[in-house]
Amino acid sequence: MSTRVGIASLIWASTILLSRVVGLVREAVLGRTLGAGAEADVYHAAFIIPDWLNYLLAGGALSIVFIPIFGAYLARDEEERGWEAFSVIANFLVVLMLVVMTGLWVAMPAIVDVVFPKFDASQRAELVALTRIVLPAQLFHVLGGLLSASLQARDRHALPAIAPLLYTGSIVAGGLIGGQEAGAYGFAWGVLVGSVLGPFGLPLLGCLRSGLRWMPRLSLRHEDLRTYLWRSLPIMLAFSVVAVDEWIFKVLAQGMDEGSVAITQYARNLMKVPIGVFGLAIGAATFPTLTRLVANDDRAAAHATLSQAVQRILILALGAQVVLTCAGPEISRVIYGGRITDLQHETLGLTLAVMCLGLWAWAIQSMLARGFYAMGKTWLPSLLGTGVVLGCLPLYIALGREAATVGLAAAGAVAITIYVVVLAILLRREFAGRSSGYGAFAARAIPALALGILTGHHVGQALDLAALLGLDGVLAALAQGALQGGVGGCVYLIVAVILRVPGLAELAKIAKRRRKT
Repeated sequence: MSTRVGIASLIWASTILLSRVVGLVREAVLGRTLGAGAEADVYHAAFIIPDWLNYLLAGGALSIVFIPIFGAYLARDEEERGWEAFSVIANFLVVLMLVVMTGLWVAMPAIVDVVFPKFDASQRAELVALTRIVLPAQLFHVLGGLLSASLQARDRHALPAIAPLLYTGSIVAGGLIGGQEAGAYGFAWGVLVGSVLGPFGLPLLGCLRSGLRWMPRLSLRHEDLRTYLWRSLPIMLAFSVVAVDEWIFKVLAQGMDEGSVAITQYARNLMKVPIGVFGLAIGAATFPTLTRLVANDDRAAAHATLSQAVQRILILALGAQVVLTCAGPEISRVIYGGRITDLQHETLGLTLAVMCLGLWAWAIQSMLARGFYAMGKTWLPSLLGTGVVLGCLPLYIALGREAATVGLAAAGAVAITIYVVVLAILLRREFAGRSSGYGAFAARAIPALALGILTGHHVGQALDLAALLGLDGVLAALAQGALQGGVGGCVYLIVAVILRVPGLAELAKIAKRRRKT
């Protein structure tokens, strides 16, 4: 990958790592404040409808859709027309979101009754109140995504990368300020304030410094608005496994034991740490370069950039899978604390381990999808994701009934694996059948993964480090988790080096260069 991509990757990886660290603090505050009971279930459920609105308006894909539009004007030295396109699209989204949010606000009690019938009346009332607090945050997320895209099109990544850090920090602050007295409401208000300060405020500041020209224009016939809508439409209308998986978990878990919604979400949030640090960082940094290479019709360089990025993400994601699988219950005890019972910690750890069977796929799915998005093809990934959801929905229901949260985790791992494998095959066809080397990579990486997990697990079974050192509580979990995860991770790395896993040597060189700088 180019120096430009390397620098951008470093910026995104560093800030996302910090954001995930703050995110772990958020999880610790959440776990110690709400535990894994009814209140935690309601809090996590409060995000389904706002997240759906964000997804419906392609909020999470704004950078993917808008960067090629804005970047094309910059490449032709037509910045004024770029800001015109920005203004028309942004104003359209503001009007649309205000109308939709007003309707959802009014209809929220009826919607909650339909979506969460197994919550009791008091839970549904609290869910309505929390959702109404979180709902307006989506306006700032969507507008912030558009502002961030205009910065990333110029390869200005710092402020968009820092924004999630401020957002997550605001949630933590809300929880700490509210404490036990405010409960879930403190976190909800932190979400709203954080969306204004981080995802919206920081990119707005960067754009103002870059000469933002937000014009009072609104035209449904504008060519760039039509282009935006056409490219966003499949993302808006399709219910891809990438987004719907989390919603399915929350809706199905409401009918399980109390705390099941919280347990699945806590496990997912732990899995998201490596996904964000490795997958999202490299993907966000690579996409602008990938778009330029495709625009210049340099398919060979674009394919090489994409393949190298995927391999590097996989190496790091598999290492994270080893650690999370070997030390899941211990990590849960350290992060979420004593308001969660020992049985819930064990259930969370097992749910996390099964969920991590698909961690590698979660980590690279956005990178593979970006290969299509760089070519302006947003329909195929979305339609494929929808097909996977429809095909796997009976599996979610069946395994959820059979094995509760662990069954849901297994179904999710199967679904995302199917999606990513098929997506990779289709992407190879787009690049004229060029080999990506994924088969050779898997043949060497899977043995390293398996040996790492087995060794870490058996060491943990054979040696109770906490008892040996006379530790208890959080320190005991920290010591035992460090032993199991550390041994497993080291074995994975050693075997990967011995087997010469593709991309590992180059990744080591990059890390060495960064240490020197």
